[in-house]
Amino acid sequence: MKENAQTGSPGFIFLIVIVATLGGFLFGYDSGVINGTVDGLQQAFNSDSVGTGLSVSSMLLGSAVGAFFAGWMADKFGRRNMLIVAAVFFIISAWGSGVSGAPLEFILYRILGGLAVGAASVMAPAYISEIAPAETRGRLTSIQQVAIIAGLFLSFLSNYILANMAGGSTEVFWGGFQTWRWMFWMELIPASLFLILLFFIPKSPRFSMFKNDEAAAKSTLLKLFGEAKASRKVEEIRASLLNDHKPALRDTLVKSGQKGFVFRTIVWVGIGLAMFQQLVGINVVFYYGAVLWQAVGFTENDALLINVLSGGLSIAAVLITLATIDKVGRKPFLVWGSTGMFVSLAVVAFAFSRGQLVDGSLQLPGQMGLVALIAANAYVVCFNMSWGPVMWVMLGEMFPNQIRGSGLAVAGFAQWITNFVITWSFPVFLAGIGLAAAYSIYAFFAFVSIFFVLWMVNETKGKELEDMQG
Repeated sequence: MKENAQTGSPGFIFLIVIVATLGGFLFGYDSGVINGTVDGLQQAFNSDSVGTGLSVSSMLLGSAVGAFFAGWMADKFGRRNMLIVAAVFFIISAWGSGVSGAPLEFILYRILGGLAVGAASVMAPAYISEIAPAETRGRLTSIQQVAIIAGLFLSFLSNYILANMAGGSTEVFWGGFQTWRWMFWMELIPASLFLILLFFIPKSPRFSMFKNDEAAAKSTLLKLFGEAKASRKVEEIRASLLNDHKPALRDTLVKSGQKGFVFRTIVWVGIGLAMFQQLVGINVVFYYGAVLWQAVGFTENDALLINVLSGGLSIAAVLITLATIDKVGRKPFLVWGSTGMFVSLAVVAFAFSRGQLVDGSLQLPGQMGLVALIAANAYVVCFNMSWGPVMWVMLGEMFPNQIRGSGLAVAGFAQWITNFVITWSFPVFLAGIGLAAAYSIYAFFAFVSIFFVLWMVNETKGKELEDMQG
């Protein structure tokens, strides 16, 4: 790809972003593939609602650990190197999940995949934010969410096609293996491609500066931005590091009188953003979409097709944000998104509240099934125009250089633990308090998130990473 000595190479930047966001694609694929395998898991492992919830959500425990340690270890070993480790884990997990013959074996492989998902979830936005120009950083980092949704969409599409070809997710398919196993094995293709391509992108220039390798940082910055801007960026990064020690997890803490040490305010804001993204219940739709729509009367085939529709709408929604986030800013998207999610979730909860149990299945009267379907997809669109991409953009850029890796580690850990609680609890809610009550809880958190953004979140549009304050 050609570079200009004065302006660098926008094409090279875009190529790097695409490779890095393959981690996001696998994050989405690995998260979404479980959606079509729930029936197969229940049949293969003879599990109840609590056991199913653990099988589905076990990956998220690994994701919490992966996000925490990847953020911390990235300051020692580099963003790109941690993405390479994640790619290897994706490959092992995809294979192992499909060959598992017992619940514990399956859970262990899913946890390993979770380590990869967690690492990719925090490292890709950190890496992209550190190689992208400030004026397009929001747009380029938002590609991470496009990749996540594309991964979800293709996993839904793959599940639908495989189930259609075989006659169901639990039917025997190629090689004498059940279809749900092939759903996991399909991930081997993008995971292997990700591993190979990672060896062709450079280290983060800011990481090189952390490691006192100014020559490597300057070489990368020259390719990215050209001579004049590269020299200026080296000076800015050096100045931002001049009075700091090497990054460490303790940098996220400050002394607080007699209370000892507490997280910096900026870290609490990152934790809040990460938790609210999950408390609105989005991954209930991503992980349990097939179960959800079957619970209100749709067939398995129709439910899998609805997942494909939701995935397509999600991609369209993220593309709108991608085109406008660097003009509009981050904070307006979060406020609008929270408002839209609150309204649509309230409508979903109302529709489900009108249903009645018939032979163990929730039946919705009149047009309530259609109302629930439209409102649920409106909710997915609102999320993917706002909290889906913007939370990751914010986490990738809001922390000062000194605590970016550690701040992402803490926020990422909070995000995945919250994700685990929401995902594990849904089958229990489904069997206990019901769909209407569950969606009312998610609507409540969407409402609260409006005020969190208004009062606690600062705009980062157009700011250089060296200007971020902690």
